Amino acid sequence: MAIYHLHVKVIGRKCGSSAVASAAYRSASRLRDDRLGRSHDFSAKRGVVHSEVMLPENAPELWKDREQLWNDVEALEVRKDAQLAREVEFALPREMTERRGIELARDFVRSEFVDRGMIADLNVHWDMAEDGMLKPHAHVMLTMRSVDENGFGPKVREWNRTELLERWRERWAELANERLAELDVDARIDHRSLEAQGIVLEPQSQIGAPAHRIAGEGIEVADRAEMHREIARNNGVRIIADPSIALDAITHQQSTFTRRDIALFAHRHSDGIDQFNEVMGAMRNAPDLVELGKDGRGEDRFTTRDMIESEQRLHRAAEMMAERERHEVNDRNREAALARAEQRGLVLSGEQAEALAHVTDGRDLGVVVGYAGTGKSAMLGVAREAWEAAGYEVRGVALSGIAAENLESGSGISSRTIASLEHGWGQGRDVLTACDVLVIDEAGMVGTRQLERVLSHAAEAGAKVVLVGDPQQLQSIEAGAAFRSVRQRHGGVEIGEVRRQREDWQRDATRDLATGRTADALNAYDKHGMVHAAATRQQARDDLIDRWDRDRQASPGRSRIILTHTNAEVRALNEAARGRMRDAGNLGDEVRLVVERGERSFASGDRVMFLQNERGLGVRNGTLGAIEEVSMQSMSVRTDDGRSVRFDLKDYDRIDHGYAATIHKAQGMTVDRTHVLATPGLDAHGAYVVLSRHRDGMELHYGHDDFASQDRLLGALSRDRAKDMASDYERLEPARDYAERRGITFRARVAEIVRKVVPEKVRGMFDGLRLPAAGGQGPERKVAEDPEAALRRARTKALIRHARAVDAIFEMHERGGKANPEQVKELQEARKVFEEVRPYGSHDAEAAYKKNPELASEAATGRTARAIRALQLETELRTDPQRRADRFVERWRELGQTSQRQYQAADMSGYKATRSAMGDMAQSLERDPQLESILAGRKRDLGIGVESGRRLGLELAFSHGIDLGRGRNIGL
Repeated sequence: MAIYHLHVKVIGRKCGSSAVASAAYRSASRLRDDRLGRSHDFSAKRGVVHSEVMLPENAPELWKDREQLWNDVEALEVRKDAQLAREVEFALPREMTERRGIELARDFVRSEFVDRGMIADLNVHWDMAEDGMLKPHAHVMLTMRSVDENGFGPKVREWNRTELLERWRERWAELANERLAELDVDARIDHRSLEAQGIVLEPQSQIGAPAHRIAGEGIEVADRAEMHREIARNNGVRIIADPSIALDAITHQQSTFTRRDIALFAHRHSDGIDQFNEVMGAMRNAPDLVELGKDGRGEDRFTTRDMIESEQRLHRAAEMMAERERHEVNDRNREAALARAEQRGLVLSGEQAEALAHVTDGRDLGVVVGYAGTGKSAMLGVAREAWEAAGYEVRGVALSGIAAENLESGSGISSRTIASLEHGWGQGRDVLTACDVLVIDEAGMVGTRQLERVLSHAAEAGAKVVLVGDPQQLQSIEAGAAFRSVRQRHGGVEIGEVRRQREDWQRDATRDLATGRTADALNAYDKHGMVHAAATRQQARDDLIDRWDRDRQASPGRSRIILTHTNAEVRALNEAARGRMRDAGNLGDEVRLVVERGERSFASGDRVMFLQNERGLGVRNGTLGAIEEVSMQSMSVRTDDGRSVRFDLKDYDRIDHGYAATIHKAQGMTVDRTHVLATPGLDAHGAYVVLSRHRDGMELHYGHDDFASQDRLLGALSRDRAKDMASDYERLEPARDYAERRGITFRARVAEIVRKVVPEKVRGMFDGLRLPAAGGQGPERKVAEDPEAALRRARTKALIRHARAVDAIFEMHERGGKANPEQVKELQEARKVFEEVRPYGSHDAEAAYKKNPELASEAATGRTARAIRALQLETELRTDPQRRADRFVERWRELGQTSQRQYQAADMSGYKATRSAMGDMAQSLERDPQLESILAGRKRDLGIGVESGRRLGLELAFSHGIDLGRGRNIGL
């Protein structure tokens, strides 16, 4: 599981530290310390996979030499309590390959430290924790003085600001999450403390044991593995005492979850197999856990009472408002607003006119679903005039600042972010009244809990709310799909006539994207020469810039934007586009500035983007413009809406180049032409946004190193990641039947239903025969206080009886039949007897028999020696995750080699059987998240050479060309 950890400390002499010694330890090297007159040799240290000194511009090249750099620092600092260096330590996502992790660390260090003028000594460690889990992390030692070609200058006090540390923490989370999304990995990290997230667990920010001193060296070493385990152990104790805190954490970003989600969370917040089982048991038996039924893939889904109650409050507020009619606009005011619009040249389409009638019909709740580019904002502008003429005050809100700006610029409705509005309510300001109409734009991106709070406040105040959005566009960050759910329950009006694109076939393509027909849209753009493949992403990026530059020169009066998925790609594209502008002489004199995202060069003529809302300047996060004037102290920008904004850089430095933008910044944007770089993190929702921003044309570029073919590209652009609601499962008959059999309605389940998670079943030949869950929380078995010999005899007798029952079923399967009721009953009784004298004995024995059925035949005749050894091995594998991992890797390699030999010998039946067994192994990881987590760090051992971003089981199948559909589903 990806975890968040970023820790900053100062390395100083006051604590007896040496910069040279610290650098030697972190880089696993031998360095001579001139001040102390001795060498520090840590070259035997393992796990350092990358080590480099990164220099800012104008720094002397000699400081590429680590020994020279830190000896010069030591020589310069003469005080006995001198601060020598700053160290930033951060955890890298375990889900990444070593290469990807190093790239991520380098990008973060370059943008946040080196670009600010610091020298950074970066060392990436890729080692294992004491619990066998992969522990990738990075140590960055930073210089604390300014530097130029002449050497070190004064210390930079600005680098000590608390706000800068918070920015580093936030930027690390942003960058890591972008890269995880690009790799199609579901895991995310959050830089906020768990307390700030509303989660009362202790953050697992430590990745080693408490610092200790290396004998004879006086060096404090950051090895906090034991502290990390202690935090996990303490969190486990908290969860066992109150499992609701775990369920609250899981539902922070998802309304429903699966058994696998529970197991993964329990694994992260526990220490060892015994506590893992206790945490699992507590969560599965939690009073707040509600089982909803099976989803479309056949997986059992769960939610919490709190989530159901939040959804119920949401729907009660929406229902109350839908039934009230207090905000009617008469025909005279509506027709007057339409007439004024026509005088401005705006003629509403039939669908827009219908939407206008819907939102002004008097009901306190209005819902408008509009495809991208259908003119929702234009319609709302007319509605605003009608509402204001009727005496209502109209306000607008959206999740992001740029969406609020687009709503305001497109409709004239004064708009702000939802967070800002809620903050005002918390201060007793800006509360709604019965005279208010609140328009919520891009409502599909608002999470359930936040939308519930807004609707509940509006319902209580008697205000009107109009929800406007598109469920197919970018999904909410927080849990739920509230907009879609409200629309399904209360209806609304839909605007489907696309008006943004000027050509019919492009409007059709936008409708195809909105309705899930991504293949039709992509084929249309490909047919018109707008889809461009290249050998690599780098080449695709270069081709995109070439085409963008030609388009810029041919049509300088048109608006355009470059769009891609991650901030790292945005920066690379910004630099490339800006280089073309500079080469063409379109930029003025350059000024090198340190802004919020690091050191940048700006000049008059540069495209820029504002990155933070600032009401005093009239700009929002995502506002675009062009620089009119720039100096070391101030900047003047002509925004795209025609305003001239001037500001001092000491007051506002949240600005960056604006030639390219991320997809999230693009939602609600309209330009003449777009140039898109596709990367693996895209899905159907992002594709819909990015391919529908243009009026005239769109150019889509991709590299074959990301997508081997256009079919692979289509697969990525078609991935549906729509979020669900707990209430979506009302319509599942099993869930409804379960409630109705108990005489209650589904909505009353929140107060009535608490069900335990059904233990997993062993598949294949044991289908229908329930086994005790591996490591599960079954009832404790009491063993009589007999002498040891008597206990051994009882266990042997139970083993033989159980083996006979299993062997009888094996024989029936070999004959092509099924176990009869008597055989099933005998197996169940044999298991019970076995469990009484040896807990989990039948489970471990059956695991061994599935691997080698002959053992059951031998034990059934009294020859138990081999069966006992196999059973003991299975017990070790069950209780020791590292042993299970070793066994898995060993078995996987054996099967892989066997399959190759069979294929070469043209033994196709044997080959298919072996590949099927490999498919079974891959699928078994879905039922063993603890093993899956350990194996995530051993992908090379498993023959995974290319990171696909999939879950490990699917990645194994993908890397080895295994069809999981033919697997026998027999777990190991």
